[in-house]
Amino acid sequence: VQLQASGGGLVQTGESLTVSCAASGDIFRSNVMGWYRQAPGKQRELVAAISRGGSLNYADSVKGRFTISVDNAKNTMYLQMNSLKPEDTGVYSCNCIPALCVLWGQGTLVTVSS
Repeated sequence: VQLQASGGGLVQTGESLTVSCAASGDIFRSNVMGWYRQAPGKQRELVAAISRGGSLNYADSVKGRFTISVDNAKNTMYLQMNSLKPEDTGVYSCNCIPALCVLWGQGTLVTVSS
C-alpha cells in the first residue's frame, strides 16, 4: 500500500485549506489512521486520528479548527483545516496508528503566513 499526501500550499492566517491522502488500496477500513505534522526544527506530531468505527481525536492545538474524514469509495482521507495559524506550518503526512503502515513519504507542505 502507498499513501500520497497532497494539497498543501501557502495561505494567510485565518484562511482554510484541505489536504488529501490518497491510498493505493483499501486501507482506511482496516486501520486507525492519522494525520501527522512536522514543523520546522520539531519532531513529527500526531494532530488528528480516525478509527475504523469513525471515532475522531485531535491534538489540543487543532481541536475545533481541523476536521479529519475518510471517503472509502475514493480511498482518500482528508484534513480540513480552518482558522489556520502560523504555528500550523509544517509538512503534513498520513499514516497508520500506532504502528506505521508505510514508510514516511515527502508529505505536503503547508505554510501559514502571518
